[in-house]
Amino acid sequence: MFVRKIGIDLGTENTLFYIPKKGVVVNEPSVVAVSIEDNRVLAVGNDAKEMLGKTPDTIVASRPLKDGVIADYNVTQAMLSYFINKAGGKFRIFRPEVMVSVPAGITSTERRAVIEATLQAGAKAAYIAKEPVLAAIGAGIPINSPVGNMIIDIGGGTSEVAIISLGG
Repeated sequence: MFVRKIGIDLGTENTLFYIPKKGVVVNEPSVVAVSIEDNRVLAVGNDAKEMLGKTPDTIVASRPLKDGVIADYNVTQAMLSYFINKAGGKFRIFRPEVMVSVPAGITSTERRAVIEATLQAGAKAAYIAKEPVLAAIGAGIPINSPVGNMIIDIGGGTSEVAIISLGG
């Protein structure tokens, strides 16, 4: 499989990976289980979610994102790496270009953390776009037309209301 482009909705509750012409290929909880003893990732996604609240003291299952932004950089990077490998298949030849959706109100430091974590996870290039704009595009709204549109993006960690008008 030659996956060259991936779209990621990095959410507080769930992470989705979209590949052009294939659709959504990953839709799993944003949860990672890590061994405290050797700092090793034990489970990601659905498997890690099943461990929430049921782990021994030597394992921590947590959500590395809070309010739509990275709260634990290393765990987020490990989660992204796992999902990129899952989306790209076992025999990935090319590193993908990745577009990640982020809340409209995040800081430049938070944006940089998303880009860096995505690159460290195996992306050739990482770009970010604001969630309300991507929600409008996904809903088929012509964002470049001189018409006003209200977008409400309701997520597990954040909800945003945006007015897209007059060419964005």
